[in-house]
Amino acid sequence: MAVIAMTREMGTLGRDVAQGLAERLGLEVVHHELVENDIATRSGLRESEVRRFLGGEASLIGQWRMDRKRLSHFTAQEILELAARDNVLIRGWGATYLLREVPHVVCVRICAPMDFRTKVLMQRLGIGDSDAARREIERSDAAHNGTMQRLFGADWTDATLYAAALNTARVPPADCVDHIARLVESDHFRETPQSRAMLTDRLIEARVRSALRDRFETGLQAMGIEVEVKDSQVVLVGAASDDRIITELVRTAAAVPGVARVQSQIRYLSFVRDFS
Repeated sequence: MAVIAMTREMGTLGRDVAQGLAERLGLEVVHHELVENDIATRSGLRESEVRRFLGGEASLIGQWRMDRKRLSHFTAQEILELAARDNVLIRGWGATYLLREVPHVVCVRICAPMDFRTKVLMQRLGIGDSDAARREIERSDAAHNGTMQRLFGADWTDATLYAAALNTARVPPADCVDHIARLVESDHFRETPQSRAMLTDRLIEARVRSALRDRFETGLQAMGIEVEVKDSQVVLVGAASDDRIITELVRTAAAVPGVARVQSQIRYLSFVRDFS
């Protein structure tokens, strides 16, 4: 079983590295179209809206209308659902950030200097305008970094997110494949019951948050309800002024796939009105 999270940086030959790993390790490479479609389905947005926002192309009005926190939760859930499949390689979409603490997930950055990336893009597009190629790479980098900042408050250039960062101007794609495959096959990144439980708990947490948002919409945030998960057992923490709401919160969480048990630590708030 293997899960690899990789950056999606234009002109670095990352696509070649991903394909080489897929062939060597028998992995499914998750393409951005699938992620966009599934996020759109979960969020109820149009796929074109999701694509423009995540690609940094949304208008100011479109960005204002977009619920960034809600979209970040849907994106996180989608990435966790994909990782739970096993034998996948996920490029981009904040996967390296979201999965960085799961012990058996190998997070890697494929990078290269701008001059190298410019030449690669010119060759692939069959163009002779280096300035145009450079501008496209800079636009892509800014969009991806903007997405990470908007959704997760993270910087994708932060080296601490990765188990390895490989410069394809110095390390050919075939050698990158060998290096990453050795990491995947090492004991350090071997999946264990504990690492699998960590991934499962994070997925269950994302599912419960999604279910509660769907059921209670904006009321959930107003109540300050927090979700904690350990060994597939959910603890709901917060406060509510209606016993029926507390009961419904517990019922909704208990119905989520993978949940073994729900414990409520939601405080009941009573209000006394003074009409004197």
